[in-house]
Amino acid sequence: MGVRDMSNISMMELSPELDEQFERLVNECMVSGVIDQELYTEYDVKRGLREASGIGVLTGLTEISDVVATRSVNGKRMPMDGELYFQGYNVKSLIEGFEDRRYGFEETTYLLLFGRLPNKEQFTSFVKIVKSLQELSGAFVRDVIMKATSPNVMNSLQRCILTLYSYDENPDEVSPANVLRQSLQLIAKMPLIAVYAYNAYRHFQNDDTLVIRKPDPALSIAENILQMLRPDGKFTALEAKVLDVALVLHAEHGGGNNSTFTNHVVTSSGTDTYSATAASIASLKGPRHGGANLKVQQMFEDLRRRCPDYEDETALRAYLEGLLNKKEFDHAGLIYGMGHAVYSLSDPREVILKEYARRLSEAKGFSREFKLYDRVERLAKETIARKRHLFKPICANVDFYSGFVYSMLGIPEELYTPIFAISRISGWSAHRLEEVVNDGKIIRPAYKYVGHHRDYCTLDERAE
Repeated sequence: MGVRDMSNISMMELSPELDEQFERLVNECMVSGVIDQELYTEYDVKRGLREASGIGVLTGLTEISDVVATRSVNGKRMPMDGELYFQGYNVKSLIEGFEDRRYGFEETTYLLLFGRLPNKEQFTSFVKIVKSLQELSGAFVRDVIMKATSPNVMNSLQRCILTLYSYDENPDEVSPANVLRQSLQLIAKMPLIAVYAYNAYRHFQNDDTLVIRKPDPALSIAENILQMLRPDGKFTALEAKVLDVALVLHAEHGGGNNSTFTNHVVTSSGTDTYSATAASIASLKGPRHGGANLKVQQMFEDLRRRCPDYEDETALRAYLEGLLNKKEFDHAGLIYGMGHAVYSLSDPREVILKEYARRLSEAKGFSREFKLYDRVERLAKETIARKRHLFKPICANVDFYSGFVYSMLGIPEELYTPIFAISRISGWSAHRLEEVVNDGKIIRPAYKYVGHHRDYCTLDERAE
């Protein structure tokens, strides 16, 4: 009997009879999986690893970054403008210090990995090492990236990262030295993998011209992303600066965010760097995490159709209320890009990126669009507070402007979340090294069983 060709067969292509049986299985799954919601309160379950106040449950210690959103006033925690620190340095101060330099993201990566800012000699050496690792063999590009292309580049990125395991002569050793070597490889190669995967998808799925441009060793990571992505390879200094700032802002955000905590959990099992990174990518792909900026962009596309007059605040308020009432856009009841699990008065990343979005919009003729974002941000705060009867302030998060920035840079939507991953690999690597160096226990939280014990009965004894 010959091997059946599965190349053109859907994984769930069932006959009508089996399809009906599958639907019954789905219904059984939905019924059996339902848990009485009151039990979560009865057993004081920290759903989402959060306290009832919304504050995350303390599950670990880190020196890598600090997310600050409150201050103590007469013994009470009061909201404050958010601050983000990398290895003790305020990110705002770091970016101000990078103003006239091209390698802000590379310097941030050094800081996250080694806990200190480099001197000139250390930084020059570090950049040379990263640049030397910015290569992918022709065989890898041909046999891995160019095959089984996916419209979701995050899946391609995850698959390629896992495949790099097979190209590593020492993939499983988890000594700090080996993990650092692997981390630097991933930091250097992920921009290439993401851009090449997108170009391959565009070529094979959309029949567009295939262009594979190698990274230029004279350029920074941000500059290389733009030159590899654009047909003519050209970009302005402002465009590269804005992307570099975006990479810095997304590089790290504490140990408790979903993808970084995932890295800690998987690393604690003793697994390899490629598996831990692939797990973090899987987490970041979700629309509740790294995919949020794309939802913001899609929401604004819908808003523009419904409210063509960007200055009509009455119409804009009505649209925003429609979002909250599940009558507009995706009917999810959310205004995407608004609110954060930690920040309340302001997200420091959003504050910084908004200013660079303003500069870029003025340079590229998108000032009207920027004013729309600014107006919606203000109206959304008011609308959410009124409709949800909130007593604490709500702020826009970094996702509110990041998609807008990427669109002005000509970055396709398929690369929005991969750009996030290219940035966050620095933070993931720092946290993985921290977990490895401290050699902690395997992370294993508890789940309370709330089902019922039953006596076994044979197949013939079971009811129809």
